[in-house]
Amino acid sequence: MGRWEGPRDLIGATGADWDRRIFRLQVLARAGAGLRFADTWARAEPGSGDALALLAHVQAVRSVISGAGAGRAEMERAWSTCLAAAEAVPADPSPWVVMLALIRVHAPGRNVLEQVWGEIVRRDPYNREAHHELLTYLFARNHGSGAEMFHWAQERADTAPRGLPLAVLPLVALAESHRHRMETDAASYGLSVHPWIDCPHIDPVLDGWWRHRGTRRHAQFTDDANYLAHALAFAGRHAEAHEVFEAIGPYASEVPWSYCGEARGLFLRHRKWALRAVREGRVPRHRAPRV
Repeated sequence: MGRWEGPRDLIGATGADWDRRIFRLQVLARAGAGLRFADTWARAEPGSGDALALLAHVQAVRSVISGAGAGRAEMERAWSTCLAAAEAVPADPSPWVVMLALIRVHAPGRNVLEQVWGEIVRRDPYNREAHHELLTYLFARNHGSGAEMFHWAQERADTAPRGLPLAVLPLVALAESHRHRMETDAASYGLSVHPWIDCPHIDPVLDGWWRHRGTRRHAQFTDDANYLAHALAFAGRHAEAHEVFEAIGPYASEVPWSYCGEARGLFLRHRKWALRAVREGRVPRHRAPRV
């Protein structure tokens, strides 16, 4: 119906919480890609940085839906709106995060990627969504390789301050590597050991994020927690996984569970096993008594 007052109030109330601002803009954009409220708001308040930021997200979603060829004109509109939004609210990293998504789908050169990444780092150096967007760019199915993806994810996780969810990036890379190999070489790869068995990336996530996370959850907490629960579950560390499952509650995510089978069934089964492990008194690895 073109009503934009609700989105305006929500984004305005989010303020400079860039993490939640980006998340809310993304949710609104997915809902609004086939509607006109973002366009109507931008026309009604042409100088509003919030309106321009939402319109940029909406136009980007439309261009992604259309694809690299047909969505080119929408991509150019989104890029132009991103620049206008960045000018309206210079401190806001969200227009630059949108540009990362546009680069991934429409693939300008790496020099453009580096320029956009530099703008984000100057504004919000540990922005969670920006890191995940750039990591997705580096997936082998997009514009990178397995080696480049893992190297970048590990480097960013190692250099992030303790307590930030960027520690999860190597688990994202591992899940994507598994998905890609199952898709491209399932016959031989399927006979190998599961990559989460004796996985060296799990403990750094527990130490770098989970045990030192803040009391206030970041906007994409459940997505990151699902990656950790999935890794612990497939490593057979069910007692440790229980705490993560409890924090997730009913908010299971499709990815990465769907990379290993039917997502809902796997989540419920491993959550049950985690509860059983705790009830049976199994000692989580990091709490095991020292001899």
